[in-house]
Order: sequence, then structure tokens, then C-alpha cells
Amino acid sequence: MPDMKINRERQICFALFTAPGLALYALFFIFPVIMGFYYGMTDWNGITRRYHFIGLRNFFAVFQDKRFGRAILFNLRYCVLLTACIAVLGIVIALLLNRKIRGITFFRAAHFLPAVLSGLTVGLIFNQILYRALPPAGQALGIGWLSNNLLSSPRTAMTGILFVHVWQGVSMPTLLFLAGLQAVPEELLEAAAIDGAGPFRRFRQVTFPFLLPVLSVVMVLTVKSGLMVFDYVKALTDGGPGGSTESISLLIYSNAFVENKYSYAIAEAVLAGVLIALISAVQISITNKKMA
Repeated sequence: MPDMKINRERQICFALFTAPGLALYALFFIFPVIMGFYYGMTDWNGITRRYHFIGLRNFFAVFQDKRFGRAILFNLRYCVLLTACIAVLGIVIALLLNRKIRGITFFRAAHFLPAVLSGLTVGLIFNQILYRALPPAGQALGIGWLSNNLLSSPRTAMTGILFVHVWQGVSMPTLLFLAGLQAVPEELLEAAAIDGAGPFRRFRQVTFPFLLPVLSVVMVLTVKSGLMVFDYVKALTDGGPGGSTESISLLIYSNAFVENKYSYAIAEAVLAGVLIALISAVQISITNKKMA
């Protein structure tokens, strides 16, 4: 009996500590999701008080919207390229920053500096660089591909956005990879070197297995960043030229706050959220199988 009373009091104590967090989570996440799904089944424009219930008409319209499909394809291509670039560059830069050389602390701090800036600020700065600085430099040096603004052509606009995103986005993954490298036992590396293993083989057989948990986290965060990219696209191209760089987030923003199709934008957001959740679940499942 005393043990049961203690357990009951402990459960009550745990419930009281959990209740505020659960209430805030329900208020700021669960309730908005439910209300968002409800408003997605109306014709509300986001301004007027009157609206009508139209069922799943908005959701069916989204499936037939070519603009939404084009935004999905852009995000998928962008996400694949972003994940590959950040994963490879993050590991390479982490290997360089893990060396014991003079002044390495300065280089680590300098590399992490872009991470403290906002994406919108970085996008606006690079917009001016790509528009005003690089084309004159390319013309002066006789470099053809550099003589024109990368953001002005549908063929190269995504490359320009990707470059800016990678420049800033690789800082945090590099820090995570660096922490993973410092967790690799020196004894294993020395034993592999004594056995005649070269640098590449030591990395593949000894170092890389220790980086797999970090790589899993980095890939999840990068895929999420690629699928939800907004600030870089908004600051650099605003979806242009000709809608070639319009992402899902920017499309939802445009429909809601520019075209006043608020309920339609909510339907797009719900479907995009389901798609992102499915992709993340598949990615985590594949990564966990490889780590097992």
C-alpha cells in the first residue's frame, strides 16, 4: 500500500509538471493545425468574416494545379542538390578544421560566422553581389558564364540560390561533423595506420562509421531546410524568372498574402506538410537501416 501511494503521488507530480508544456503544445500546434484544416475546407479569403464551407474542393484543386506541381518539383530537385552539397562539403571542411595546426581556432570561428546571420539578410547581400559585382568582374576577366547575373536566367537561377544556401547552411553541419571527428578514438586510427591503411581507407573503415549518426541528423535537418526553403528564394529571385524558382513555401505565401486565396493556401500547406512528413519518415527509416 505505501508503494502504491508513492507511485500515485509520483504520477500526479509528473502529470502536473507535464501539463503546462502539453497545454502550450496543444494551444500553439495542435489547435492551429485543426483550425487550419477546417479553414482549408472553406472559401475564406483571410479578411472577411463571412465564408462558406466547400468541403474538399480546395484540396482537389491543388492536385490539379500545375503551379503547385512545378513548385513541388523545384523543391525536390533543390533538396537533393542541397543535401548532397552540404553533406560532402561539411565532411571535407570538418576534416580540414580537425587538423592540429596553428591558428585553427580562428579558422573554425570564421567558418561558423555565416551561421549567426539570418537567411534573409544573406540573401539580400548576395542579391546585390550577383547583380552588381560579379557581372562587371566577369566581363573584365573575359569569363562568359560570370558576365551575366546567375539569377536572371531560368537555367542558372536555382544554382545561384543553391550557392548562397550552401555558403551559409554548411556551417552548422560542419560543426556537427567536427564534433563527430573528435569522438573518433586515436588508438583506432593509429592501429589502422600501423597496419598499412592509407588516409582514404582509414576514413572509410574507421572514421566514417563514427560519423553515421551525425550524418543522419545532418541529412534530416538539410532535407527539412530544402523542402521548406523560403527566405533565400524570396530575397534572391522572388520565385522568378518566370516562376522557375518558386518554392512551395513561397507559393503558399503568395496565394495567402498577395492573391488573398487564404483557404486555398492553407490546403496547399496541409498537403505540403503531409508530403514533407512522408519524405522525412522514409529518410529516417532508410538512415536507421544503414546504421543498424
